[in-house]
Amino acid sequence: VVALERAVSPNMLFLCALCFQLFLASLASVYFSKAFGGAYMKSSITQIERRFDIPSSLIGVIDGSFEMGNLLVIAFVSYFGAKLHRPRLIAIGCVIMAAGCYLIALPHFFQGLYKYETSVSHVTNVNSTESILSCLCQYHVHLISPSACEKAAGSSLWIYVFLGNMLRGIGETPIMPLGVSYLDDFSREENTPFYLACIHTVGILGPMFGFMLGSYLAKVYVDIGSVDLDSVTINYKDSRWVGAWWLGFIVTGTVILLSSIPFWFLPKSLPKQGQEESHSTGTELFIPTISLCSPPDFIPSLRRLFKNSIFTMMILTYLVSVNGFIGMITFKPKYMEQVFGQSASKAIFLIGILNLPAVALGIITGGLILKRFKLGVIGAARVSITASVGSLCLLFIQIFIYCDKAEVAGLTVSYNQQTLLSQCNMGCSCSVKHWDPVCAYNGVTYASPCLAGCQTFTGIGRDMVTPTLISINMSVELGQCPRRSNCDHIFKIYMALSALGSFISACGGTPGYIVLLRSIQKDLKSLALGMQTLIVRTLGGIPPPIYFGALIDRTCLKWGTKQCGGRGACRLYDADKFRMTFLGLITGLYFLSNILWGGLYFKIVKRQKKLALTNQAKENGVEGDSVGNGHAHINIVTEKEDAGNESTI
Repeated sequence: VVALERAVSPNMLFLCALCFQLFLASLASVYFSKAFGGAYMKSSITQIERRFDIPSSLIGVIDGSFEMGNLLVIAFVSYFGAKLHRPRLIAIGCVIMAAGCYLIALPHFFQGLYKYETSVSHVTNVNSTESILSCLCQYHVHLISPSACEKAAGSSLWIYVFLGNMLRGIGETPIMPLGVSYLDDFSREENTPFYLACIHTVGILGPMFGFMLGSYLAKVYVDIGSVDLDSVTINYKDSRWVGAWWLGFIVTGTVILLSSIPFWFLPKSLPKQGQEESHSTGTELFIPTISLCSPPDFIPSLRRLFKNSIFTMMILTYLVSVNGFIGMITFKPKYMEQVFGQSASKAIFLIGILNLPAVALGIITGGLILKRFKLGVIGAARVSITASVGSLCLLFIQIFIYCDKAEVAGLTVSYNQQTLLSQCNMGCSCSVKHWDPVCAYNGVTYASPCLAGCQTFTGIGRDMVTPTLISINMSVELGQCPRRSNCDHIFKIYMALSALGSFISACGGTPGYIVLLRSIQKDLKSLALGMQTLIVRTLGGIPPPIYFGALIDRTCLKWGTKQCGGRGACRLYDADKFRMTFLGLITGLYFLSNILWGGLYFKIVKRQKKLALTNQAKENGVEGDSVGNGHAHINIVTEKEDAGNESTI
């Protein structure tokens, strides 16, 4: 970093201060917008899975395409972007993100109307009791033409969602490394933790609104405005229901586009905070700029960066914990649906109003702890590891909080060791492939009215019932049976533990980030943040949704059937296997992360003692530049013999 000398007036100093405040507000706005779009994408996972009739493993690939977009450009943006106009690069990224959101919504306008599996869709306009034995006992999917198959659920139109999400990842690339490095370059060192905490806290509001939007639109039928909603025989609690997922991407794309506007007008560089006062009586001001380096400097800089052992261990620790976090946030709504019987809309809503505010409070609390107690590297590391251990303990307890699994005849409740077929429906020639659940008087769900032995129906649309069971002359209602009453109480306990765990875990976020920032030499800061984003998002963002989804698919008990044949999305999971697979995997990853944090802490303590001895030697007369003791903050120096190798804390 070199200093560029300029003559400035007091008015210019005031203008620069305003520009810095505008940058803070703009960066917080972009963090909100990108988190808003990202959270809405997560909240729409279930809707997209159902609309395109794809398994969880494939939806994991689609979700991971965001990180793939980051992978394509992050290294170049982080290294060369720091030498260009950083605010304008952020603005360009926002425009690309908005374009990606619009591309994701595009398949809705190409697809035909959503057709779900049902036995009575063709007679839903009859408000009377009629015999439907031929309908229910010989149920089949009507064949459709090849051209219609191209627009149907299960077609390859999901590729637009994949590409749009990848564009979102490309556009998001400049925001974090360039935004944080710009902030850290021109703010007071002691103010950086608080600024970061405030920005991340505002950013957390984005997921809150994103999940709330996802919750609302999950209740709105996908083809709203194109179909008569009275003819729809399912409701938002049904596993076949698809909400208006596409509408949210139009909203989030527009919000991101608007947030890019201020960055087009911000300067390339600003004076360091504090220089305004120190130079207020003079006419000269030193404004930091980035000295241009030739492309061949990239490899030596990269080598210097990764010879910093603390930075390398921090990346590894983040990598493991992010694997657990991404897997959890991607499939947590599905977990709440299958284990606690909640609707997708309610699950998304509760995450938005309970977990995310807890995360926001935790992030700001972590920043305030650092500022209030003026903690250095050791103190920050202690806060982070304590939070990590606490969240792991609460996560482990959650494994033992669950409801009794849904009773589905032939799947979770045995027909005397038979499958979906039994004596009461043997004469109906029922198909066992399809999913059109009905709830019987005894609280047991049947996979279809035919398998329940139904002969007639009455009512219209979602108010339809199918009375007259063959064997006992009783009625059933459309949809799955609700869980037992005590499940609501158990679910409240689970959500309380989940929210508390989110708060404790988030308390360690800002301290951990400060340890990372202060372990890097200033000329490598943008590169380090970029490489951290590249590695963590490549290995911590792409694989987890895929392998979590593949493992979750293995717990499926009942698969749907596509209109054009073949296996569709899963309709019912084995709740016990789902719980042990999902929470067991997350707990294992968090446990490994805690072990790595422990090793990192001892390494930091050892380095701190070495620095203290170096400072003492200098105070005793050894020549050389002075170095801070690292308690109130962490100074980065490079010893002569270690120049180009690693920074010393």
